[in-house]
Amino acid sequence: VAILCRRETVGAPTDVVIGNPLFPDEQKRLISATVAGLRVVCAYFPNGQAVGSDKYDYKLRWIDALIEWITPQLPAEGHAAPATGRPIALLGDFNIAPASEDVHDPVAWTGQVLCSDPERERFRALIQAGFVDSFRVFPQADRSFSWWDYRQLGFRRNAGLRIDHILVDRTSASRLTACRIDREPRKLQQPSDHAPVVAELS
Repeated sequence: VAILCRRETVGAPTDVVIGNPLFPDEQKRLISATVAGLRVVCAYFPNGQAVGSDKYDYKLRWIDALIEWITPQLPAEGHAAPATGRPIALLGDFNIAPASEDVHDPVAWTGQVLCSDPERERFRALIQAGFVDSFRVFPQADRSFSWWDYRQLGFRRNAGLRIDHILVDRTSASRLTACRIDREPRKLQQPSDHAPVVAELS
């Protein structure tokens, strides 16, 4: 995980925190900092490997701890939270496809890791806590995905999942002017299997 910013435009990030103090973890999956008044939390959610596995249980515990840690940092409706005094964004590879529309073959993926009910319930818990899925604020093309398996021509067939997300607090959501998935880098030689998700705020 990383947070990059143009210092000449927004200045240097401040209040950098690595990891979740509520979940000591050797895996470096979380970094947060304040950039131009916005609290940015960049996360790499565990994959989970397979439903019922130890890694899946670890994933659920990791997300539960994230929800517990980040919820008090959310702004109160209509104004900044007293605890932080700033808006907040949670973004990165969530390894969760929130709904059937985020999956190329919902039937085949039913109950599978990345699409299981417990994972989706935790994504919804973040929304209920006060986050907004930036991508769904705007009309989007059907079958919009951010990840495609390298195998079986996944990208060429658009057999993908939308598992990379930018969540913002409800007040900041009113400042969103666009959110899109940039597929172009995925077309390059030896690309990542993920495509960047880009959100713009006024």
